[in-house]
Amino acid sequence: MDAIFCDHRNMDSISDIAAIRFPLPPPGSVTPPDLYLDACEQAEHLRTEEADRLEAASEALDADPLLLALEDARARKAAADAEIRRLLAYGREFHGARPYRLESLAQASGMTVSGIRTAYGTGEIEEVEHAVRREPNRHTAKSPIKENHGS
Repeated sequence: MDAIFCDHRNMDSISDIAAIRFPLPPPGSVTPPDLYLDACEQAEHLRTEEADRLEAASEALDADPLLLALEDARARKAAADAEIRRLLAYGREFHGARPYRLESLAQASGMTVSGIRTAYGTGEIEEVEHAVRREPNRHTAKSPIKENHGS
């Protein structure tokens, strides 16, 4: 009987975690309003997919679903932080002769001006260079120095 109770609690926990991850939109938050039910249906669909994924991962790894969800959220956060650093590098190093102003980037990213100055380095510049397939427009102390192989 205990195993059934534990499994039921585990399923409730997984459903709860999926609901936290994909909340229903508050009434009045969807524009146009006639798409509210569609938005709720989409959230329910995402919840079901997340619950199925989390249950399968939990069983396969014999791991706690909450801890798996937290690890997944942490990984998404790290990926978002890395994306922000690459976007900042793009805005400062690749965006024409006049890079984005530090103040604008700070406001959009939720960082301070001094935080923007140190948020990215040569690694992010190189990643952006690879992604956009061109060299930086600016050459700052952070910009990678290209070796001259023709000498």
